[in-house]
Amino acid sequence: MSSMDVDSANGASETVIPVIIRHQGKKYDVEVDVSEPGAVFKYQVYSLTGVQPENQKILIKGKQVKDETDMAGLGLKPAQAIMVLGQPGAAPVRFEAPTVKTRFVEDMLGADSSRQDLMAAPSGLTNLGNTCYLNASLQAMRTIPELQDSLINRTQADADNSHTTLLARQLRDVFSNLSSSHAPHVPTRFLSTLRTVNPRFAERSRSGQGFAQQDAEEAWTFIVDNLSRTHLIKDEPKLLPPALEDGPVSTATTVEDVPEVNAPASSGSSSVSIIKRYLTGQVQKTLVCDEPEGRTDAGPATTTETFLTLPCHISISINHLRDGLLAGLTEKIEKHSEILGRDAVFTSTLKISRLPKYLTVHFMRFYWKRDIQKKAKIMRKVTFPHEMDVSEMCTDELRTKLLPVREKVREVRKEMEEIERTNKKRKRRLSEEKQAEAAKARLGAGAASSNGSADATSSSDKKESEKKGEKGTGEGEDAEDYKTDAQIDAEKRASLQKAQEELYQLVRPRLAEDRYANHTGLYQLRAVVAHQGASADSGHYTAFVKKDSLVDPKTGRKSEDDGNWWWFNDDKVSEVGSDRVDALAGGGESHAALILLYGSVPLPLPESRVTEPFFTS
Repeated sequence: MSSMDVDSANGASETVIPVIIRHQGKKYDVEVDVSEPGAVFKYQVYSLTGVQPENQKILIKGKQVKDETDMAGLGLKPAQAIMVLGQPGAAPVRFEAPTVKTRFVEDMLGADSSRQDLMAAPSGLTNLGNTCYLNASLQAMRTIPELQDSLINRTQADADNSHTTLLARQLRDVFSNLSSSHAPHVPTRFLSTLRTVNPRFAERSRSGQGFAQQDAEEAWTFIVDNLSRTHLIKDEPKLLPPALEDGPVSTATTVEDVPEVNAPASSGSSSVSIIKRYLTGQVQKTLVCDEPEGRTDAGPATTTETFLTLPCHISISINHLRDGLLAGLTEKIEKHSEILGRDAVFTSTLKISRLPKYLTVHFMRFYWKRDIQKKAKIMRKVTFPHEMDVSEMCTDELRTKLLPVREKVREVRKEMEEIERTNKKRKRRLSEEKQAEAAKARLGAGAASSNGSADATSSSDKKESEKKGEKGTGEGEDAEDYKTDAQIDAEKRASLQKAQEELYQLVRPRLAEDRYANHTGLYQLRAVVAHQGASADSGHYTAFVKKDSLVDPKTGRKSEDDGNWWWFNDDKVSEVGSDRVDALAGGGESHAALILLYGSVPLPLPESRVTEPFFTS
């Protein structure tokens, strides 16, 4: 997205009204955009007073401001004083009877007690006055475990005190604090550094009181770009296991075959950029003149470019993320034609030639609206998947490499799911049998006597069947018909291990070329930065993070994967279902997805073949 323009036009004053908020003896100057609903205004009040929107009582001319209130209909005047009632603190909680018996930490054993830190809600970030855009971006960025690991574990605390690495060092401190405590963290130093490095984020509001709201996508892009140039670590080459028994090993570790440009000298290893390694993709760009006279017999020229974000364009015909991404890969541009000797229209077509392990998608929801002289928001509903296949957006060469690996991964995942379903069925059956036995015991021997002979016969038949399955009957077909659960499990595990090894042999040539890329074309949704409101420089930003996307940078342990998500609303963190994330498709001024962070579907390789942390599930 292009850089934000400061609104100084007269048209903006018609919808933005400066007022004064009074709360507990303090005054706050606030600019109210009356074109947005009451919910946005209540979040502004919350960022200043700390009073949760659910706890606020705001009366204007005898009317209480609610989420759906039309602010334009309240007749606000410049410098009007508005009284806010409510105590700062957490939102009211509805208490319900627990469905699971309470377990105390001191009663947990072994692995249970070691995981108690992962079961608690993670830390939020305190809003320092219109900084929700930054808080949401950092929480989504934290779901990249390699970035956390490189900052916290692979960077010396005082290795480089230069101004260029200041932002990376402050981000390291933020991630470290978020990982070591469940209390909200106040990112004062990081915010101060960000505003020093890029004065745009230090812009004041139009009233001159306080800092202006900023665009989360601009903050994300700037931070990632800064890290790509300043956050370099020493590469630690690791050998890939041999392709075949006693076969040669590969020393290939990354797509970068040479040290990074301007990287500091190091003995025995090169310096690499984590951002370039894991978040940067490549595209092949082809330009074709729309006029046949402007083309040559040699064919169109093709160039290679890198990208950190894929844009999802939104128009009246776009209903799904796939359509918006494909639209963003083709565009019309006007440039000078050497053949025609004048300007002409060219069609630019992009095809992905390298898929990064983490793919960032930007919904192009904001545009410059001339009549109000501000960045307005496209409200159109655009759905997005939790698992996405982008192979159709790749070059023919890359697609040829992706498809066999993708199909093998799906085959292995299918076998893993089948084993999991079988185990669940067996547990359910055993549970039902235990319940039946308990019921018989309660009824007594006399009440159960009528069924005793039948139960005995059934038990005898079952034992006889197991016996036949173990020893066989001498006939091949009968022996196959009778197998114990243990035999069936062993066969399934052997089949799975064989399929996993086949997957490794298939993907290994790709790993030898570039082991840090996506080799399947499949991605899973990890985090979403959402925006509530009608314009880029107002409203409220929050982040949604899949629970198992958070990894402890010290131990490498993942948080629980139960299908739910963490919702980071500044320092307020709550758990929501996947349906809440699906609702971020948009369609109004409510929370709508602005940034999507996808991670590569893990390669289900054999444990003996895994050489990198965070490499597989």
